[in-house]
Amino acid sequence: MIIVEMCGLDQFVVGNLSKELTPLVAKLYEVDENEVVFLSPQTMVFHKGVEQTSWNIIIKVEAPEQFARVQDKMADLLLHGIGEVAIHVNVVFSYYSADDFYKKVNDDYPLYITEANLVDLEEEDDEFDDDDEEDEEEDIYTGDIFKGLDK
Repeated sequence: MIIVEMCGLDQFVVGNLSKELTPLVAKLYEVDENEVVFLSPQTMVFHKGVEQTSWNIIIKVEAPEQFARVQDKMADLLLHGIGEVAIHVNVVFSYYSADDFYKKVNDDYPLYITEANLVDLEEEDDEFDDDDEEDEEEDIYTGDIFKGLDK
């Protein structure tokens, strides 16, 4: 598994970058796209007590040892592939032995949530919202809400 952790960037920016960069990273490492994940911890980068978020970001890449051979190309991809979402970008690599990676997959479910299998909660909420709105309209209080209070 190739893990790309982006520290100091908004999580929605990382989500968009993940969509754009996953196919490129998978191609570079010659792995299936399902082997590439992006992490967006809710982190802020600080220097001498001053927040650096989106000014200085740190990208950490963790990969199996055999992929160290493409490190320079991966660094170049990340440094240039993220566009202008940050002013300064730092990339650091860590490698692990394949023996140190474990995985459990539940075959009853898709490996990842995708746009194709995503449940649209807004549509489900709309079903309930229609009923709620009707009930709210019927239950509007029209009395004096200040009755009994000292003036």
